[in-house]
Amino acid sequence: MITRGPRYSGEVFEQRGDEIYARDILPNLKPDDDGKYVAIDIETGLYVIDEKSLAATDRRYEMRPEAQPWVVCVGRDYVDRIPRDFYSER
Repeated sequence: MITRGPRYSGEVFEQRGDEIYARDILPNLKPDDDGKYVAIDIETGLYVIDEKSLAATDRRYEMRPEAQPWVVCVGRDYVDRIPRDFYSER
């Protein structure tokens, strides 16, 4: 049975994910990839690109259920934004 969950600190996730993205993925992206999501397994460097972040992550898990995915939105400095009033509505 595979247990999913992070095996690394947030700093390690960010460092490995950003390193793989900059070195291996970014140079191969096309203009029509802008706004798409890349789910990168920080242990293997394998990745999936999809129009939705959850779909990219799910596809990454299908390929390797124990993956440690780092998600990047092509052309953005963030993955998803939380509306300003999100927490006040809770």
